[in-house]
Amino acid sequence: MPEGPHRANFLELFFDLVFVVVLIQLSHELMQDLTWSGAFRTLVLLLATWWVWSITAWTTNLYDPQQMSVQLVVTGTMLGSLVMVVALPDAFGERGLAFAGAYVAIHVGRQLFLVLALRGQDLQRRSMRVLTWFGVSAVPWIAGALAPVSARVVLWTLAVAVDFAGGVLRFPTPRLGRSPEAEYPIVAEHLAERYRQLFIIALGELILVGTLTLSASGFAADRTSAFVVSFVATVMFWRIYVHRAGELLPAAISAARRPDPLARLAAIAHLMMLAGIVATAVGDELAITHPLGHTRPSWVAVILGGPALFLAGRAAFEYAVFARVSRDRPIGILVLGALVPPMLLAPPLVAAVAAAAVLVGVAVADTVRANRGPVESPSPPG
Repeated sequence: MPEGPHRANFLELFFDLVFVVVLIQLSHELMQDLTWSGAFRTLVLLLATWWVWSITAWTTNLYDPQQMSVQLVVTGTMLGSLVMVVALPDAFGERGLAFAGAYVAIHVGRQLFLVLALRGQDLQRRSMRVLTWFGVSAVPWIAGALAPVSARVVLWTLAVAVDFAGGVLRFPTPRLGRSPEAEYPIVAEHLAERYRQLFIIALGELILVGTLTLSASGFAADRTSAFVVSFVATVMFWRIYVHRAGELLPAAISAARRPDPLARLAAIAHLMMLAGIVATAVGDELAITHPLGHTRPSWVAVILGGPALFLAGRAAFEYAVFARVSRDRPIGILVLGALVPPMLLAPPLVAAVAAAAVLVGVAVADTVRANRGPVESPSPPG
């Protein structure tokens, strides 16, 4: 087996640039259809793009990206991802086949290449398992692209469920079985750094959305105030993330008796945090554009729900590193939920201030707790 890298490299950072545009497009799509059905369709697209990024991160964790063959796989994935980005705004319209076709081509093509490249090696069996599952999910992906929108939502939901079920179940396949949990070592520093890089990319989306929205709306006092509030919330996202689980994830993976389940839990946690940031970006745009306007229920849902979803993902992340969850996480979520009724009567700027205040409270609680006790070492579950 090729020795995996200990640190993420420039090729992977280059690949991550695609996902700046992905997150902006997803926020834009949610903004255009801020309903439950629109939110669900955005979630399906988020899960699809996340799975492309996640499988790529695990591939470069397993194979050395300094090898030319792996670099070709990553750059080919990048090209396919760009096609998905171009098709994403109309994925549930006329460009559904382009989106689904690029998605299937990325996954099937990558695994087919690995199956051929790994002939005679034990890891070929793993790629054969993954290829089989992506071959199965390709059917509802392509069928959905050719179906009407209502059926497309159902078929693509099924396709996403198949893809994620394969990963969770370790790709059980007839005659090949499922991938052993310890089939290959996880390079802890590399995988943790990939998650941190993607999270910083996501925060960059918040900064970009806020800046572009203020630039388009002008420097009125209320809009500028909303922009400052959105920046404060972004800083709190960063602060809450890095303290301390974000810093200790590599050590937690290395210390875990079963690193594979821990790494998967960390992946789910980051997916939840990304979803919260996508929703928060929509809330920031609404608060900056209409700071003193009438607040609709859907606006409150993203302004308060985005931070709540982030805190839920951050709680799962903390559990993965420390096998416990700080009380300020669920308390913050409960406070955000309790703020929903009064914020329906307040302008968006006030709702944004309330959400930022909750995040500040969580960050302060983290700092106070850290100063009162000794430095905590990672103690992953299991």
